[in-house]
Amino acid sequence: MRVSGRARSAGRAAARSEAVEAAGRGGLVARGVIYLLVGLLAVRIAFGGTSAQADRSGAVEQIAERPFGGALLWLLGFGLAGMALWRLAQATWREPGKKRTARLAAAARSVFYGTVAYSVLGFAAHRGDQGGSGAGGSSDHQSKDLTARVLDLPLGPWLVAAGGGALIVAGGWIGVRAALRKDRKKLRTGRMSRATRRAVLALGVVGGISRGAVFATAGAFAVRAAVTYDADRARGLDDTLRAFRGTPAGPWLLALVGAGLVTFGLYSFAMARWRSD
Repeated sequence: MRVSGRARSAGRAAARSEAVEAAGRGGLVARGVIYLLVGLLAVRIAFGGTSAQADRSGAVEQIAERPFGGALLWLLGFGLAGMALWRLAQATWREPGKKRTARLAAAARSVFYGTVAYSVLGFAAHRGDQGGSGAGGSSDHQSKDLTARVLDLPLGPWLVAAGGGALIVAGGWIGVRAALRKDRKKLRTGRMSRATRRAVLALGVVGGISRGAVFATAGAFAVRAAVTYDADRARGLDDTLRAFRGTPAGPWLLALVGAGLVTFGLYSFAMARWRSD
């Protein structure tokens, strides 16, 4: 028991180390870069300014095309790996009194960001022979392929519907938390000026609501795919965003959502600067 207690103490100390904290802040910056680029692509798509994919693949390709793009991709990939490490620390050693659901959510985020980091780093390492495809390929193709495979499983439509329902719930949860400014307690607001505090909190509200709307919309498409037993009804991030352009509000709604994602990217930068844990 004594050895186990020492191991737990050592693990908690490591999780609270400056290195893990720095990794988390670097991860927030990397997340911000992706959302910023995806949002800008969405705004350009709204008015026919580009044919690029408004998803992680498109964002990675935008970076790769810039001067020193290779080095920037490596930095982005390592930043995302830092996010995965930070989330893993939250799931295991950080805040031992936190609810199990919060730990499970942190573990899921760790797996997600680890997978994204792997795809970005893989693209950075082999981008010369990728044929122009971004990290992990188009989100739309991935979504349709995954949906088709799951639909073929026993109870496949129910599984797809459950996944879509989970996305809808997650989107609503993200949007409501943003509207209620629930993340405020995670920020060192006392270190901000009054104007900065108001600006950062506004970024969190607008960005979080936009992000939640995109999640919920993607979930609705997944549910429709399950009901119709048609994998082509599922949509990745790019097709989900383009669907906003097909509404009566036209390109203006897509531009608004894209601007919201840009806002969330900026909020991620603020989180990297002022997050308290």
